[in-house]
Amino acid sequence: MDWASPSTPKSAVFCGRPRRRTLAWLGALVAGMAAPSLRAAAYPERAVRIVVPFAAGAGTDAMGRLIAQQLSAQMQAPFVVENRTGASGAVGAQAVARSLADGHTLLLAAAPFTTVPAVLPTAGYDPLADFDPVGMWATGPLVWAVGAQVPARTLGEFIELARKRPGYYNYGSAGVGGVNHLALEMLKARTRTFITHIPYRGISQAVSDTLGGQIHVLTGTVPALAPMIRDGRLRALAVTGPRRTPVLPEVPTMAEAGLPDFVVLNYFALVAPRGTPSTIRERLNREMGQAAQAAEVKARLAADGLDPAVDTPQALAAFLAQDLAMWRDVVKRQNLSVEAL
Repeated sequence: MDWASPSTPKSAVFCGRPRRRTLAWLGALVAGMAAPSLRAAAYPERAVRIVVPFAAGAGTDAMGRLIAQQLSAQMQAPFVVENRTGASGAVGAQAVARSLADGHTLLLAAAPFTTVPAVLPTAGYDPLADFDPVGMWATGPLVWAVGAQVPARTLGEFIELARKRPGYYNYGSAGVGGVNHLALEMLKARTRTFITHIPYRGISQAVSDTLGGQIHVLTGTVPALAPMIRDGRLRALAVTGPRRTPVLPEVPTMAEAGLPDFVVLNYFALVAPRGTPSTIRERLNREMGQAAQAAEVKARLAADGLDPAVDTPQALAAFLAQDLAMWRDVVKRQNLSVEAL
């Protein structure tokens, strides 16, 4: 039986319902495509926590508060710092990894974010698998320094002293698994020297004992060591960045000191729990880029020997992967794996 009237094309008889289904499907598709943009536009919906995995008053804490202050002002929303200390930053990293992936909990990642899981298999988090990158904030070199009692004037001279007396010279660090620990192990691996490690609970006591003559060499951040280098109590041998730092312009790079391809950077970056929407992370990244251009931020970073380094989330992911691989190689070569920090 032909249900179509002579004036109605057969192809049009059953088109109403499929058309409605098609329109409904297209509407759902458009809504789904628009949802991430709407989420980013509405973000943040409440206070954003920036978890700093170190104690209040430390350098990482100060950097976290600087970022929070800038983002709060720009985005007209509260960004608050929460200090979650323990296990060289692992406790804070674990807490963020377990948080909701909605952009309202972020981690201020610094160098231990990649050094600790390299040396500690039970760190409880994976920097690459458990987090999504938001953006780098700033990077800066470490500086090698010896006490006044050490006769070496250059890094090359110190290496020669260490080779002549294996095990006699020692180095202090802020603790096992930190960047100043692994950087010196990297030096030992590259130069085939045996320098004894003396770990401390924080860099302050290591510096004090270097000044007192109990420790021969150490590495530290530029702001931590620069005052004592300037007044002659410590002697700087090299900085670990790709170029000299304006804070200590007379100090050569590792390449200039005879060790090319030896670059170690302290860094500050924001990461989010795995699964955080890319639109939210990209918006935060843009806001970080704008904040880093503020005159007061540039001045603050420069005073601390840091360079603004905001780049794409993808660039941060590549940096973290490279940094983690570098430290895992050092740990393997030096047989440094530990069970606890």
